[in-house]
Amino acid sequence: MRAALYYLLMLLLGFAFYKFGQNLLRKPRWSENGERTEGVVGPVGLLVTTGVACYLLFALLRALVRGEVPCVGKACTNQIYTLAANAGDYWANMFFLAWMVLGLSYAVYVTLKIWFRE
Repeated sequence: MRAALYYLLMLLLGFAFYKFGQNLLRKPRWSENGERTEGVVGPVGLLVTTGVACYLLFALLRALVRGEVPCVGKACTNQIYTLAANAGDYWANMFFLAWMVLGLSYAVYVTLKIWFRE
């Protein structure tokens, strides 16, 4: 039951983030007050977000190839979940990594789309 609640909350968070990005993309380039529509992150935030997304993508691909993923969180430091021994925890951490990569990539996409629209 706890795992189902975890996945449901992650999906709801992803949906809310998607709707927020779509609302930003629907806004005109300039508001009626003469202010520019800003993206999700600024220039420095874009670099940081891109770097974190690339690192998490590398960790995700590494975990897929090796069949083991380090635990994500404070309570389980230095613990490694393997696909053979801890399948549920392995896939929960893989889902979290994939979800973070998708969310950060979407933030970068929305920001670049806003910056380069005509």
